[in-house]
Amino acid sequence: MSRRLHPAVVGAQPFQLTARKTFDGPIFETEEGKRRLEMALSRYPTKQAALLPMLGFVQAEKGWIEPGDMEQVAEALDLTPAYVHSIATFYTMYNKHPVGRHFVQVCTNISCHLNRGEEVLERFLAETKTRQGEISDDDEFTVIEAECLGACGFATVVQVNNRYLENVTPDCVPEIVAKLRGARDGAGADGEAEA
Repeated sequence: MSRRLHPAVVGAQPFQLTARKTFDGPIFETEEGKRRLEMALSRYPTKQAALLPMLGFVQAEKGWIEPGDMEQVAEALDLTPAYVHSIATFYTMYNKHPVGRHFVQVCTNISCHLNRGEEVLERFLAETKTRQGEISDDDEFTVIEAECLGACGFATVVQVNNRYLENVTPDCVPEIVAKLRGARDGAGADGEAEA
């Protein structure tokens, strides 16, 4: 699905979508890659300022950012690969390893901890038959503990790809996992399961 985006919102695009792409060649030589690079460069005063949106674009397309992708971003923005690597590895929002189609982050910080966040995490791990950070056998899920997802008034909060789920209890988890398992690319307006 192609989205018409104004340059002012290029940095706020959803990432970690369920649809994943692979590229045979350089990502910024594709039509979408050229368009997104042009949009980002039109928004910022320097190429360096477009770094985070371009890393976000790569992750949106592939689900993760590998060293070769960092080199392509560096080349497109006239930066050194070492600089791009230092930024990509500093931020936890960028996946440096492959993840499942549904990247599940369960908050266990204070508000969520008090509302059974650890139990929610354990239930997700049990339902997906994974350990933290693993990709499930069906490539559908990766579940991790998140330090804080910034929605403390709605604990326990779970982020699935680019979508927040609020007030999650351990009893909600089987239904969430079942809906996600049933979702395929194109489900819902943004490619996400209606969980």
